[in-house]
Amino acid sequence: MLLGAAGLSLASGTALAKADLMMPGMTGFKRFKIGNFDVVTLMAGHEKNDAPHDTFGRNISDEAFAAASDAARIPAHWAQTFFTPTLVNTGEALVLFDTGPKPAGTVRALETAGYFVEDIDVVVLTHMHIDHIGGLHGPNSVTFPNARYVCGSMEFDAWDDTGSDVFDRTILPLKPEIEFVAEGDTVVPGITAIEAFGHTLGHMMFMVESTGEHLLLAADFACHHVWSLAYPDWEMRLDEDKEQAAKTRKAVLEMLASDKIPFIGYHMPWPSVGYVDRLKDGRFHYVPESYQLLG
Repeated sequence: MLLGAAGLSLASGTALAKADLMMPGMTGFKRFKIGNFDVVTLMAGHEKNDAPHDTFGRNISDEAFAAASDAARIPAHWAQTFFTPTLVNTGEALVLFDTGPKPAGTVRALETAGYFVEDIDVVVLTHMHIDHIGGLHGPNSVTFPNARYVCGSMEFDAWDDTGSDVFDRTILPLKPEIEFVAEGDTVVPGITAIEAFGHTLGHMMFMVESTGEHLLLAADFACHHVWSLAYPDWEMRLDEDKEQAAKTRKAVLEMLASDKIPFIGYHMPWPSVGYVDRLKDGRFHYVPESYQLLG
């Protein structure tokens, strides 16, 4: 019996060895429920960062950066960055949060999840960095032809004063169709705006609530699950107001850990859904969602 089992195992191994090798890949979307709402995270793209310490932890030494990375079982010399727009279907509206660096990845993920660009009712822009607004326009037209647009009033005004070519080309043509929001404003019933300044001068988050269940769409308040979330005082190169960004990170992390609600971080490890725990030493820790939201 043992020899027979061993023979079967070896035969199976031989068969597997002859199969075509698969390239590494990820599914294009993840769907789950928050109360009566459907939520879908969308894989708009990802890219490798070969010098992460040039971006994260710019106020700490190479040795401290390497030690923190080693403790978290991640390499210090490279990182994978994810771009994760989120779709919320409230039953009354399809609301897309951010659009990816380019249209193609977001459109492909939407279609894989069963939606089309014409279906989107509202496009919410958390802030004006290109990896969030780059999918707004195709070569000849807007990507989401039936959508109205929502963004923070302070974010729009801050960028409007910069003379940014990307802002002028991408956002200004949409101004007549943009609804501006501030702290506490409602995007659609069940989705509320939260000011979370620092990463940009008008950076916004959004709280989703349905039948007493909550989900924070946290955008870029923390841009890495270790080098930003676990070490909120570490400076991040792309934070426009670094002191305020650190204050915002700590306040949001405290809220997530205390209230035990899930969040989606635009750059968290795919599929970008997780929780924040506070360790015994007081540090924050990212806990990826497993099956909590399937019930």
